Amino acid sequence: MTTYVALLRAVNVGGTGVLPMADLRALAERLGFAEVRTYIQSGNLVLRSALPADVVKATLERALAARLGKPVAVMVRHAEELAAIVAGNPYPEAAPARVLVLFVDAPPPAPTAAKLAALVPPGREQLTLRGRELFIFFPDGMGASKLKVPLVDVGTGRNLNTVRALLALATAPAIAPATAEAKTKTPPKAEAKTKARPKAKARPTA
Repeated sequence: MTTYVALLRAVNVGGTGVLPMADLRALAERLGFAEVRTYIQSGNLVLRSALPADVVKATLERALAARLGKPVAVMVRHAEELAAIVAGNPYPEAAPARVLVLFVDAPPPAPTAAKLAALVPPGREQLTLRGRELFIFFPDGMGASKLKVPLVDVGTGRNLNTVRALLALATAPAIAPATAEAKTKTPPKAEAKTKARPKAKARPTA
């Protein structure tokens, strides 16, 4: 079985695509995935499956569309890919909260990739495309940036802190099978044994 991380696009953002994480876990478990876990509220799912990544993606997307009544894109990476993404961060000196990793399904075509750098104002944000991931460094934080994030309409982004947390979750020891809560038997309290006092013998009367 392979450990996968599934990243849902546009879930619990701006009041749209509302999906409680407990419901997401239950949905994934009904689909037959094992060791299902979620991380925070932005649609981050860790699971195990014997299915290939493209089938995991398609299975989740169909079920989510039925649940939410609209298409939901899901980007899937296995744990080894996520480890390579974290190790390959092109901005190791930057605060991880200021590095966005944008995940897409396939590497952008060459003309699109060539245009990406031109979108970034000189001296501010920095952008690096590596395969199916686009790294963006926001020196002043995302909230202060005026950059229109490229590829966001076809992918989904997570800051590096979240990506690292998902990697830790995906590589954590396997979840032990659920077991019934152990019943601790409290030894019965020893009943206080009271010894009956011997009846006083009647004194002979004169």
